[in-house]
Amino acid sequence: MQLFRFFSLILITCFLSIGVFAQTLGGNSVYGFLRLPQGAQQSALGGENISQITKDISIAATNPALLRSNMSGQIHAGYHSFLAGINQYNLFTSNYLEKQQVNIGFGVHYLDYGSIQQTDIAGNIGGSFRPRDHMVQIAVSKAYKDRWNVGVSMQWIGAQMGQFRSSALAWNVGLAYLDTSTGLQLSFLAKNMGFQLQTFDGVREELPFDVQIGISKKLALAPIQFSLTAYRLQRWDLLYNDPAFNELEGDDRFLNKGLTLQRILSHLVVSTQFYPHEKLECTIGYNFLRRFDLNAFNQTNGLNGFTWGAGVLLKKLHFRYAGSAFQRNLAHQVSFSIPWNNKAL
Repeated sequence: MQLFRFFSLILITCFLSIGVFAQTLGGNSVYGFLRLPQGAQQSALGGENISQITKDISIAATNPALLRSNMSGQIHAGYHSFLAGINQYNLFTSNYLEKQQVNIGFGVHYLDYGSIQQTDIAGNIGGSFRPRDHMVQIAVSKAYKDRWNVGVSMQWIGAQMGQFRSSALAWNVGLAYLDTSTGLQLSFLAKNMGFQLQTFDGVREELPFDVQIGISKKLALAPIQFSLTAYRLQRWDLLYNDPAFNELEGDDRFLNKGLTLQRILSHLVVSTQFYPHEKLECTIGYNFLRRFDLNAFNQTNGLNGFTWGAGVLLKKLHFRYAGSAFQRNLAHQVSFSIPWNNKAL
């Protein structure tokens, strides 16, 4: 009965979300950095996970329904190094208000693209500029009965590119069901619902709206946890298709009608986490869409789509590392959590 109610709420919320924000189904969206994982654990889990059974508060920075009282007093900081000098910084913390029985979270997400040369239409260099994206969020969650948790986060988003600036408001709405006796967690998330307050050039752009469903299961007799996440469910075909490029390179994959399975898999991320010791965790994930996108014509790499990571979990410090492959390059992310209320994590 509980599971029936969970999936009923998912269907209703999903229908309302798609109906209200249907304009995000086609074309490109602005503020793509909102799709990036905010913690090393989420990166190691394939980049998309909304149901992991963990005390790592960085997962709750994406899905506010995972913000729980056992995360109170925890502060998380993360750093992600990308290619070409692009760097990401994250900060998230929370507190449990016992009288109201409500969890409050606050976070900052910042992306620095480094220094870029500024040129005119003829290619003459006229200086340089530093593009930046940033997001400030506040999250609220509340438990319902024993196994349910609902959460909402509001985000103020800003972007700067030279003399051009824009800003927006967005909301994440999450629902989570956790059965501690069986080690099962189910989650739903409607992500990045909102609108621009200020546009770059007077043209209103779409936010990267995303509907996700996730399931995580801890095994009762083994220190292993499995997760399956389905994301970008509001859009059926996620595969990149450039007819001009395909014709130039002789790539006829999209002329083949047998792409249904590939389109289904492009929505999925699978991951597993192994705990060889109570203070150590090892993670591996696989993102199908990332592999499909990176394995462009004659540009394949056996590690594309794979992610991996490890964590050291001490009483007053949780340190995590994540790595992922992008063609012949590797991206690295580190994060740590500490308590600011002198309690053990």
